[in-house]
Amino acid sequence: MNLLQAIILGIVQGLTEFIPISSTAHLVFASRFTNLYEGNAEQITATIAVLQLGTLAAVLIYFAADILSITAAFVRDHWNLLTRKRPMRFSGTNGVRPMWLSEEAWLGWLIIIGSIPIGIIGLLFKDLIEGEATKNLWVISIMLISVAVLLMFAELVGKRRKELRDFGIIDTLAVGFAQVLALVPGASRSGSTLMGGLFAGQKREAAARFSFLLSIPAIAASGLLELKEAWLLLPQTSFMPLLVGTIVSAVIGYFSIWFLLAFLRKNSTAIFIIYRIVLGGIILVLLWQGVISPQI
Repeated sequence: MNLLQAIILGIVQGLTEFIPISSTAHLVFASRFTNLYEGNAEQITATIAVLQLGTLAAVLIYFAADILSITAAFVRDHWNLLTRKRPMRFSGTNGVRPMWLSEEAWLGWLIIIGSIPIGIIGLLFKDLIEGEATKNLWVISIMLISVAVLLMFAELVGKRRKELRDFGIIDTLAVGFAQVLALVPGASRSGSTLMGGLFAGQKREAAARFSFLLSIPAIAASGLLELKEAWLLLPQTSFMPLLVGTIVSAVIGYFSIWFLLAFLRKNSTAIFIIYRIVLGGIILVLLWQGVISPQI
């Protein structure tokens, strides 16, 4: 990997990780365009996962105040429970959280619970996820269109009434299991989790905020695990460009978060749905005509 390849991939990662249009789909094309590692699937997978650490940094910085508040409240409320300073009662606000937990501490539990499905499935299918099958353009194009259609239905049927303070176990499981779809290339983590949130009746901005917070454990686990793999798989000369690419993805990712939250306050996800369907359709036509090959 050279510096130009790293910067291009960093820009693509930062732009597409949080916008619901599939970062994997765009990174696969970016890796083809730049001839990254001459199409070696394992090396490309390791590179993409490390670049995700940049977008993880973007989430941590953007939501730093929320993360500190959640962590402090989580420790405080459980310490108070252990020391009997607060009784354990379970008829919480709107019936969705225990009364002995503050909203921030409850949100901490929701993030933990919502991260379990992708953690289990990700570990079980780690080898498949890192292999060539997950870079197949037939799979990517079909998932681009499929999740777009599901997101469209979620927009149509979702009641969009719930704020973050109203989220319960059903909400976090809906988003958590939807996040598992992100393991399939072309699905998009943000697209899948937004879809799950809308089906559960969440407001668009609230669903997006929870999606970003829920991405922290998954991205951290994936990136740190692949960082070890990258150390073994990638040439030593790639690490400095990769560091630059990761920083670029962090900067671009920060502004992508800001943009999406601002956009969803007043708009639906229709523009992203249309983009996904058009892109998926173009890829399918190019594959059918033999213009591009399905594998890297």
